[in-house]
Amino acid sequence: MIKSLGTYDFPSRSRQELYGDDILVHVLRSDSMFFCSAATFRAPKAMKWSEFVDAMVLPYVTSDPDFDASKPLSWKLVDDDFTPDPDASLEDNGIKHKNCVTLIGA
Repeated sequence: MIKSLGTYDFPSRSRQELYGDDILVHVLRSDSMFFCSAATFRAPKAMKWSEFVDAMVLPYVTSDPDFDASKPLSWKLVDDDFTPDPDASLEDNGIKHKNCVTLIGA
């Protein structure tokens, strides 16, 4: 638990309404010695999952020399197993502003 030294009475600078039709998506690569924390991507809510992965996630994770692009990708959304629809938007796949999507294995 974090104890505050004072009152937090100002709006967050990363609140969703500041991003219009975009959202922030945290992407974590589990079981990686190369990446120690999640990366954050700004993406349109209407972007297809397949476009998000191809344009944003894969260029990031393939910089890891241990990443095996030939293996199928498995995902978690927050803490739950997640099987995204590649042709559906991020929003339609249930991804909300500042959610964490975890790439398992590969």
